[in-house]
Amino acid sequence: MTPLSSDHQTTLNAFLMPPSPSGGRHGSTDYRPSIKKAQGHIPACLVNASVTYCNDDQIYAFGGFDQYTDEVYNHVLRLDLNHLRWELVDNYGDIPGVRMGHTANLYQGNKLVVFGGENEHREYLSDVIILDITTSTWTQPEIRGPIPRGRARHAAVIHDDKLFVLGGVTGENNVILDDLSYLDLKTWTWSRTWRFTARFDHTAWVWGGRLWIFGGLDPDMERTTDIWWLDLKDIQSLGMTTTQGTVDSPATTVRNTHSPDAMFGSPTQQLPGRSGSYAANSGSVQIRNSNRRKPIAPGAISCLRFKSGPHVPALFSGTHFQSYASGVLLDLITPSETVRIFDCNLSSLELDSLRWQRLADGQEIFKPGYRWHYCTVDAAGTKAWLLGSLDAGVGPGTADENHMSEVLCIDLERYGLLGNDMTAASSDRSKTTERSGPLLSGLGADLVAVFDQPPESGSDSDFIITANPDDEPDTDDLSDDASSQAQPAFLSSNAETSPPIHVHRIILQLRWPHFKRLYSAQMAEYHSKRMHIPEPYSVVRAFLYYLYTDSISGHPDYCSDIIDVAGMLVMANLYDMPKLRVLCVNRLSRELDVENAAIIWERAGRTNEEWLMRRAAQFCLNHWGRVVRTEGFKSLSRQSLIELCEVVDMEGRIVAGPELEMVGALTAEGLGSGRESKRSQIGLSGAMTDDVDDLEGDEMEGMEMS
Repeated sequence: MTPLSSDHQTTLNAFLMPPSPSGGRHGSTDYRPSIKKAQGHIPACLVNASVTYCNDDQIYAFGGFDQYTDEVYNHVLRLDLNHLRWELVDNYGDIPGVRMGHTANLYQGNKLVVFGGENEHREYLSDVIILDITTSTWTQPEIRGPIPRGRARHAAVIHDDKLFVLGGVTGENNVILDDLSYLDLKTWTWSRTWRFTARFDHTAWVWGGRLWIFGGLDPDMERTTDIWWLDLKDIQSLGMTTTQGTVDSPATTVRNTHSPDAMFGSPTQQLPGRSGSYAANSGSVQIRNSNRRKPIAPGAISCLRFKSGPHVPALFSGTHFQSYASGVLLDLITPSETVRIFDCNLSSLELDSLRWQRLADGQEIFKPGYRWHYCTVDAAGTKAWLLGSLDAGVGPGTADENHMSEVLCIDLERYGLLGNDMTAASSDRSKTTERSGPLLSGLGADLVAVFDQPPESGSDSDFIITANPDDEPDTDDLSDDASSQAQPAFLSSNAETSPPIHVHRIILQLRWPHFKRLYSAQMAEYHSKRMHIPEPYSVVRAFLYYLYTDSISGHPDYCSDIIDVAGMLVMANLYDMPKLRVLCVNRLSRELDVENAAIIWERAGRTNEEWLMRRAAQFCLNHWGRVVRTEGFKSLSRQSLIELCEVVDMEGRIVAGPELEMVGALTAEGLGSGRESKRSQIGLSGAMTDDVDDLEGDEMEGMEMS
């Protein structure tokens, strides 16, 4: 039992905060994001245009191929997300020629850096043009250095004032490129070219000091299931070092690691079935000798191939959109002619652990009757925007059938994603040592040294907070009448409390909006300098630790128990602290396991976190035989136990014995990676739909629900 505090015997009683509500588990009946219709100059469903999210809630679309008119464009269109209105932008300066399959990256918040693409004559371009979105003016900088080959359907990412360009398709000998180069955006000088891996229609991003690529198609016209990364941290000056790349691939049971030597063995990868090449007619069309052997990119090169798993998306089928956001790679499978909504899903690959998670099923995101053509993520990494049209089979002959008139916004914070800024800070804090726990920096490291230290120690603490003892039973069984009774303003002088937690009023006032309101109103706790929070002691202490450090990463003394994080989610909901709520949902979803699933389900229901509640409920059902034997499940109130059992489908039953073996055999067969048939030529669409479905099995336990 937690020791009884002697401080409660003082003549000044502690102000009693209201308890957290025990209700919840009710929300909107339709939890899917809403689809809204855009107005204005609505563009056609262009193929291989660039769609880029810019600041001030605007999306810019440039170029692309109209499959209905057989034209390639150089139009600039802007979608105002606040008013959902498309408009054709009048642009000036060195207006570029028509193109498709190019890249457009946001730079310095107000510039789009466009590279490469393919024009109407199927000539591959390597020019660089800049659009200033504040003045709608194009400029073409003077480029120095060895200009890389012209290409289309490549990947590009800006990091540290450098535009990295990887892979793509070029015209000479119909090859798929395996190269990597970068353009210094300060000096407008191209680096030399290195070998990396051959692919096109892929995604590239930089995270954790590494350059990553994923997705796309390989030289055999098959979708890739491996992820590659190049370590940039130890390279003093990329392009100046002579160190060759090395391979360091960690091995796991569900990932197949292979050496890049097979990819690097051939200097070129020929694309079968494409005929006709066009001679260069300008300096922007580059044809170079493909037999010149390039060195391997400097730095450590690693790769992992995902074979199968309970949450690995079906990478060989469906229309995939892949984007980086909040420290994870998002993979979104959208409906198509051959892929139903129930076969779609939103998954995330955690880059720190290289573990896939299923964030949402297709029916939780999509409504029938729509097709989605482009996806872009905002700069904060908290929202994903899908642009699409009505399905031709739903409204034939309508004006919106072949135009991008539909807009779908997916709130990524709802699924526990922190945002790019918070992810970077959380990644730094999560670095641990064996003895000291999380490494805090800056103000947080200074403040944690005086957290919960009595004033006689020199901490200058001037406020005391107490909580309920950790072994006090949960109040979730209280009846509505009991929970609705008016709470006294002060804690009884003989009430049993936790040991005192010594804090500083100024920190609570700056970091805790609810406390600031009470402090400004000169409430009772201002005079008594004491407050009692009717939550478990370990939860309150972890909550106050967060106020000091802005972190809920695991610590030997604070936030080490995931149940405490579930309690902090309740406090974040009670005191309206959205940042803490997102941090809690993120950690709870990542550390969900058999021991804590029932508790997380109950706390998520209490705070109306519908997504986390459904995720925990599904986990409980998939591992029912083990969950019901945990202390967390047994600690639930009678009402919570009934509600959790009611989540089971009415037709659900226990599968065991020979029937379980048969289900297991079917699941094992479903995990096979049936490859799609090879294509003889590249399609115009950047994301292709396959006729072969890749069945995905659920993780099987000793006792399963069906």
